[in-house]
Amino acid sequence: MSEASEGVAGIVNKLSLWTAHCWEQSVIVKERRVVIAVYPGAQTLDVSGPLEVFDSVNRLLSGPGSTYRLQCVSPDAPSVPTSAGLVVQAEPLEAAEGAIDTLLVPGGPGLKEALLNSSFIAWIRRAAARSRRVASVCGGAFLLAEAGLLDGRRATTHWAFWEQMARRYPEVTVDPEPIFIRDGPFVTSAGVSTGIDMALALVEGDHGPDCALEVAKFLVLYFKRPGGQAQFSMVLDAQLTEQEPIRGVQDWIQENLHRALPVSELADRASMSPRHFARVFRRAVGVTPGQYVRRLRIARARQLLEVTELSVGQIASRCGFTTVETFLRAFGALLGLTPAQYRQHFQLHTPSGLVVEPGWAERRSA
Repeated sequence: MSEASEGVAGIVNKLSLWTAHCWEQSVIVKERRVVIAVYPGAQTLDVSGPLEVFDSVNRLLSGPGSTYRLQCVSPDAPSVPTSAGLVVQAEPLEAAEGAIDTLLVPGGPGLKEALLNSSFIAWIRRAAARSRRVASVCGGAFLLAEAGLLDGRRATTHWAFWEQMARRYPEVTVDPEPIFIRDGPFVTSAGVSTGIDMALALVEGDHGPDCALEVAKFLVLYFKRPGGQAQFSMVLDAQLTEQEPIRGVQDWIQENLHRALPVSELADRASMSPRHFARVFRRAVGVTPGQYVRRLRIARARQLLEVTELSVGQIASRCGFTTVETFLRAFGALLGLTPAQYRQHFQLHTPSGLVVEPGWAERRSA
């Protein structure tokens, strides 16, 4: 293994939320058959992205059991138009009988109609029972939830639809922040391109980090985005409320992240008691004041790690953390990375070197 590969593999191993033996179903498969359940209006990249990852493994590897047999099936076979007009040649659902290695369900604009297709939902439920693992991309998590497969589990979906999913399926714990989540044999990923990240993670579980790294290099991809990285800023934007005085407090928090910001001080600015403020804030924003402040502090820290050479201690101070240790714990808990690891992968460069424009990070987060 090369030195570069060892470095990436080391980070991947530290970030991994699972081991291959603990999250798959007890389904005996004789071949690595990947079945993608396509429907009219499925998001094109939800289908083609993971397909390209698995097909790239087939180009790189050979030998019994090492390659994937890719199969698209649909209740609307044989010709199924996707969201961008690309027509997928699919087989009938019945063609996917027998044991399945990986069942994958995409999202897309056609999701509403797919959710109304009770026979399709029933097929997903039955197919999942004979699959080693079940995955979804973007809104595909709705289909798994509609089939009752995610009850009592954690799942994610596109940041724009997580609240709708949480309301529609209260038995599912919907987490909008990670780009993919593994819970038992189920893997749900967030918006569109994150299906590629999820597919790389599945390849890593099957063939190890070296193979996944080679696939990422072949497809000119970042290997691999840590869970929680991609959707984070979008979720924060979605949590801005128009309800006053809460929105005014949110704006003030943004300008004062270097301060302690106890709930009592935030409540004073809203002219409420701390207990009443906490209830109103959570109802309007969806998280507690403490959780919201902590996420904003981490968002500011990420920006400073990306565009400055400030030390970890300086960044912790600017973002309102009382100690470096507190900052490290909060950063790792939310993003699954140390600040140093984050900086290594996401620091912004141009061909002439690091771009450090004074005040840029502060203006970006304003």
